[in-house]
Amino acid sequence: MARANDDVAAALEEYADLFAMTGGDAFRVRSYQKAAKAIAGFPDDIAATPVRSVPGVGEAIAKKVEEYLERGSFRQLDDLRGKVPEGVRRLTRVPSLGPKKAVFLYQELGIDSPEALVKAIGEGRLKGVRGFGAKTEENLLRGVEQLERSSARVHTGVAMDLAERIIASLPAERIAYAGSLRRMKETIGDVDILAVGPESLMDDFKAQPYVAEVIASGEKKTSVRTTQGVQVDLRLIPAESWGAGMLYFTGSKEHNVHLREITVKKGWKLSEYGLFEGERVIAAASEEDIYRALGMEWIPPTLREEGGEIAAALRGELPVLVTLEDLRGDLHTHTDLTDGIASLEEMVAAAHARGYSYYAVTDHAPDLTMQRMTLDKALEQREWIRRLQEKYPDMRLLHGTELNIGPDGSVDWPEDVLAGFDVCVASVHSHFTQSREEMTRRFVAACENPHVHVIGHPTTRQIGKRPGVDADWDEVFRAAARTGTAMEIDSFPGRSDLPSDLVRLARHHGVKFSIDSDAHAVPHLGNQRFGVGIAQRGWLTGDDVINTWPLERLLDFLGR
Repeated sequence: MARANDDVAAALEEYADLFAMTGGDAFRVRSYQKAAKAIAGFPDDIAATPVRSVPGVGEAIAKKVEEYLERGSFRQLDDLRGKVPEGVRRLTRVPSLGPKKAVFLYQELGIDSPEALVKAIGEGRLKGVRGFGAKTEENLLRGVEQLERSSARVHTGVAMDLAERIIASLPAERIAYAGSLRRMKETIGDVDILAVGPESLMDDFKAQPYVAEVIASGEKKTSVRTTQGVQVDLRLIPAESWGAGMLYFTGSKEHNVHLREITVKKGWKLSEYGLFEGERVIAAASEEDIYRALGMEWIPPTLREEGGEIAAALRGELPVLVTLEDLRGDLHTHTDLTDGIASLEEMVAAAHARGYSYYAVTDHAPDLTMQRMTLDKALEQREWIRRLQEKYPDMRLLHGTELNIGPDGSVDWPEDVLAGFDVCVASVHSHFTQSREEMTRRFVAACENPHVHVIGHPTTRQIGKRPGVDADWDEVFRAAARTGTAMEIDSFPGRSDLPSDLVRLARHHGVKFSIDSDAHAVPHLGNQRFGVGIAQRGWLTGDDVINTWPLERLLDFLGR
């Protein structure tokens, strides 16, 4: 069953935002944000843990958490929700706007929703308002568009957590998720669950605490909206048609259309119940049987996007995709020395428990000033890693850093300092609105730095919050291939960066990749499964991914 941590953290984050919007003390706002982060990253289920045992959670916050766990909210949150209209809260989620500007627009101009913002810009009501020039208006209109597109979708992490919670809650004979989640798309519109079991399963489903509204209910299909606002469709299918049902409801639509074209040419019929010649069932129980009957090898769900996978399967030339089991380590993680919430010892112990051959700690470098990093702190951490290494002789500890790529492509620290790190991940953390030409030059310069091994979360996007930067990715990837710089697939589901279409483009240019968790807490180490999904959608094999390589080959790549 899913942990309650994310729900509690979201409530505290919302409270912090509303508190800030209504003029609350900045110190208290930060304390609620820190508590939310600590609870989200706490390794145990907060509902089964004494709340006060979580670092960073004091008495006042603990009481609110306990009330939330009891009734799904707390009094102070309810009060603030009453003071700030829902439309204004949606306004704060417009990229490039933020809480302070949203409240200003509401109080000064009566703009109380994203829709009202678009209307106000169209009527010219923001002209002459300080801080809202023509470029800002253009960014806000683009932000509202992005918000509208993303509000109907959630990232893979939210959808997966929900799907696994549903599967664990229902007493089915057989049950699994299908649809775009099974294909590991980076955002999900709704969750499809298939099950074999009695019709009473539908009543069990509707009675679950995660169901907020029943949209439609029948004997074979029930659709609900969950408390998170996500639609879930539960379908009962015959046990003997399991494979056909999974194939049909996994999609993609385009993939299925192509398969049906092949079956029609053979004089057969393919449906969610099976592959038929007249009334005779050719195959139905397993997907493998159906693909085999159509003259091809089984196609992994992550490839089913009508991107050449059927032609490759007919030729017997599908790639052997990278898997989670192939990963031997993690090359981008953080500790509480910067913005992580777990100690170095806790993170290393958790990595060792995952059976890694190597593990890199890459706390932020000093140009991200909010982290207050210094060279002395980094060197002290390096010495501590050296001592920890003795405790874990079977896992190589790598001391790394996450550098900041400046507007001109330069990074923190001079060359002699960078040479002391085992691995340098370089990422863009600011100046997101540079022109395409400037951003391209910035990435190329970082790739050409001989001490940069990996470009971290390259597009910088945050799903539903911030769009990716604009760059000539062909040119960036050509530079990365030429300089031997890996592109990261940041597995944090809210980032999923590189996206799979750019992964495939980068692979075309001969780029290598690193599938990293970007963990800021122990549970985040498990994010790599989402990165593997993106890698598979980009047709990557184990050889394309540097952290599947044996230690000696990796060290050679890193120049160590």
